[in-house]
Amino acid sequence: MTEHPTAEQPPSEHPTAEPTGRIVLLTTSHRVAPGVLSWSAWQTLHAADLVLCADPDHPQLPYLREAGIEVVRESPDAHALVEECAGGRTVVVLPSGEGDRRLTDGLARLAGSGRHSMPDLELLPGSYDLPGARLLDLVQVMDRIRRECPWSSRQTHQGLTKYGIEEAYELVEAIEDGDRDELREELGDVLLQVVFHARIAEEDPEEPFSVDDVAGTIVEKLVHRHPHVFGDAEAETPEDVKAHWLRTKAAEKQRASVTDGIPLGQPGLALAAKLAGRVRAGGVPVALPEGEGIGYELLALAARAEAAGVDPETALRAAARTYRDAIRAAEGLEE
Repeated sequence: MTEHPTAEQPPSEHPTAEPTGRIVLLTTSHRVAPGVLSWSAWQTLHAADLVLCADPDHPQLPYLREAGIEVVRESPDAHALVEECAGGRTVVVLPSGEGDRRLTDGLARLAGSGRHSMPDLELLPGSYDLPGARLLDLVQVMDRIRRECPWSSRQTHQGLTKYGIEEAYELVEAIEDGDRDELREELGDVLLQVVFHARIAEEDPEEPFSVDDVAGTIVEKLVHRHPHVFGDAEAETPEDVKAHWLRTKAAEKQRASVTDGIPLGQPGLALAAKLAGRVRAGGVPVALPEGEGIGYELLALAARAEAAGVDPETALRAAARTYRDAIRAAEGLEE
């Protein structure tokens, strides 16, 4: 008869499995100031048995030293790293900005082989990109291009003017086409114009300004002109918001005429509609001029469209695109 151990009998002795330890890959963002790490990252670093970093120029190293964390500058292979974790040790690895594909691939092969007792593997982001962080990359790339590119280094505000107009029109076309990929690309091209002009402006010997100054100016403007968001004012409708905007803008600019600030170089229909809108919003007692010719007829149509809440430029482009499609159909070029 087989005897079964009772509660009073000691269990059979089995060898206790040795703790396998822990490997932590601590990643950081180059878009966040070095030394600014999450609390969990600092806790892990202080508690680690070993901290490794193969990159002698890693931006975090001076701050880790300042915090009393010893960093060993070596890059072990996967086997050696697993061995370092024997006995339940925790090893933190700081990869370079490009990562360490050799190490991660090696760890994946060991884990997939099933022949090794693997330590726990953890990816710990020590710092995160905030929304808009890639704009820092754009500024850095533009700075280098401005220094090293034979074409970009010679450009001026005046020389880039035509590209700003072209990119704006291409953005409008992408919006009207409803092409999301084109929209993303064209927004980037318009953004490039802003960053490019700001980079050129840094070099002005008398009145330099930077892209940070440009961003700071528009932030101040947006906050000031949205008192219903950032202040105590109230706005329940889009019309209330527009009224706030116009009042604030008028106080800022202190313009003598409602026509001040309207660029005369814009397309004719847009110019006519803008003038009519300013007259209507400002309550200026002036009638449309009367005259002969298509220009006066178009002026009246633009004013009528603006009063009805229709952008005449957009309306005409939509009609022109329909006309374009009809022409292509007549040519046998239907898409």
